[in-house]
Amino acid sequence: MLFDIIASIGGLIIPPVFNFVKKKFIKSENDTPERTIGDLATTKPEVVPDYVQALSTLLDSKVKFFNRDVIGSPSQWVVDLRAVIRPAGVVMAFFILGYLVVTSPVETASVLGVRASCEVMVSSWFGDRLTIH
Repeated sequence: MLFDIIASIGGLIIPPVFNFVKKKFIKSENDTPERTIGDLATTKPEVVPDYVQALSTLLDSKVKFFNRDVIGSPSQWVVDLRAVIRPAGVVMAFFILGYLVVTSPVETASVLGVRASCEVMVSSWFGDRLTIH
């Protein structure tokens, strides 16, 4: 019973807490393009258009480098399959948990592992949807 509670609550709490800690304690760098443009606008406004053009070229080259292996777009059935994998897994986990409740099997190590896996899957899916703003 304690293991079930830990698995369920851990999956609900860990993703939002990690997101909060990441946003709160990991500071962004001070040298951002926006800060640089602001500094240039006050000190040398004549170079701002050149800087913006260079920044635009840099971003375009980053996008091209990131997409270097992408040729076209995937088929719609691939997109649909990838979109349904996680919700289908959660629905199956609900069915397995329901089956385990109805049949009330003996507490064996294999059943505990299956039950804990299903609980973690369901709670982490719901935990990913909780955000702290």
